[in-house]
Amino acid sequence: METIGTMKPFRFGINMRDGKSRAEWQDKARKVEGLGYAVLLVPDHLTAILSTMPAVMSAADATTSLRVGTNVLNNDLRHPVLLAREAATIDLLTDGRLELGLGAGYMRIEYDQAGLRFDRGGIRVERLAESVSIIKGLLGGAEVNLVGQYYRVTGHKIYPLPVQRPHPPIIIGGNGPRLLALAANEADTVNLTGITFTRGGTVPDMSGWKVAGIDERMRVVREAAGQRFGRLELSAQIQRVIVTDRRREAAEELQKNWTQLSVEEILEAPYVLIGTVDEMVEALHARRDRWGLSYFVTFEPYLETLAPIVARLAGK
Repeated sequence: METIGTMKPFRFGINMRDGKSRAEWQDKARKVEGLGYAVLLVPDHLTAILSTMPAVMSAADATTSLRVGTNVLNNDLRHPVLLAREAATIDLLTDGRLELGLGAGYMRIEYDQAGLRFDRGGIRVERLAESVSIIKGLLGGAEVNLVGQYYRVTGHKIYPLPVQRPHPPIIIGGNGPRLLALAANEADTVNLTGITFTRGGTVPDMSGWKVAGIDERMRVVREAAGQRFGRLELSAQIQRVIVTDRRREAAEELQKNWTQLSVEEILEAPYVLIGTVDEMVEALHARRDRWGLSYFVTFEPYLETLAPIVARLAGK
């Protein structure tokens, strides 16, 4: 397989949403760093979680080497010119530790509450594509002139410029072919989420979890990336981490809720880790060998559960 030889070392990220105080939030950030995770990521929703950019900045402030990032910003909530300025400033003030995750938005209720029009998926992805070209241009120090379908930017440059050149790593995550093709073309990291939320974010379609579905998505990414493919970092979002010596029973339990998938499909999917620590280590190696996946992100409840695997594999 072509990815052999360009295998990226394993790295791990934690998605964190909330803290009741500065002290609590910063303690969590130091814990993430202490356990050997590479990145602390903050999601972006109009719900009961911390606002993304200030939380990212505070986590960086409490740590020394931990990278910080967004997973992922809803493009429709921010103008790309303002977002590029914020990203550049955060990168400067964190000594170049920012990773910028961008997405097309999917939760209709957030749009309704904020009085924003919720366009169909294809339009949201097109708008994100335009936004990414503006953001990359500005972060790279260019004067941007763009008369697009969705944005108009005239003779604009930003200050400051980011520390990381030409720009902080850009992560684009998703599951649909259009979004993955955009990620393959423009991002540094392509994050496979495995789930497409239909009906305005209310109904999860998990057909992308199946091995054939992942093979197909990797084909889309490889084709869209062309010569960039070898440079891409490929990532998967892990929804569950379950340490057990009864893998099958744990998968059967999950299957009661995930009725779209068979027990075998759950055990094979790169979006769950089930088993002993040794079995999980083996599974992650197999997923890197097969698909080139080397960067795995999970959620705060699994911070300590995944830590022994991080200790074994990070940087290898």
